[in-house]
Amino acid sequence: MRSAVVITLLGTSLWAQQSPPVSAESSSRHHPKLPKQTTPTLDSGSIADGIYRNASFGFTYKLPFGWVNRTNEMQDDSPDAAQDSTNKDPAKSVVLLAVFERPPEAPSDAINPGVVIAGESLSAYPGLKTAADYFEPLTQLTTDKGFKVVNEPYEFPVGSKTLVRSDFIKEMGKLTIYQTCLAFLAKGYVVSFTLIGGSEDEVNALIENLSFRPANAKK
Repeated sequence: MRSAVVITLLGTSLWAQQSPPVSAESSSRHHPKLPKQTTPTLDSGSIADGIYRNASFGFTYKLPFGWVNRTNEMQDDSPDAAQDSTNKDPAKSVVLLAVFERPPEAPSDAINPGVVIAGESLSAYPGLKTAADYFEPLTQLTTDKGFKVVNEPYEFPVGSKTLVRSDFIKEMGKLTIYQTCLAFLAKGYVVSFTLIGGSEDEVNALIENLSFRPANAKK
């Protein structure tokens, strides 16, 4: 499950691959050199008292009691790991939070519920204007992994915030994986939430742990 989530969330850079490559020589010959666009550094947030907080994007997520935090490991697996002291450019894709009911590497015949929150720079998605646009490559990648679409992208309110949501299922023998993806755009990034469970009710319960600060609230 861990590798499938990483591919679903962080492998969606295919948007950037849809246009045919252009050589540096031909590009400079026919187009003037434009100033480099910059993206604000991504706020990775923090965990305290069992709650993940991200002040920059204005949301919190309450970690289910006893769940395993695998954020650092999944950040290391990301093709665009968080910027280090030698890299002045913000990362294009960063796992902000990754928690699971059990260690992902532990053998089990049951579904391992999990929540993965990621931030991806919009510079990696030429032409993306809305959160709904993000679900085009995401849905393609998810269905390529054997999932079926249950609900096409639709607006979904979470407290004071309206996100875009889509739901998927994947049958694995006698088991069925339920996966829901939520996303919104903010500050030059697409922020996505992938929630996995063994039932629709379980996934909805995980969504209830997500909350947003009202727009007029103080930081």
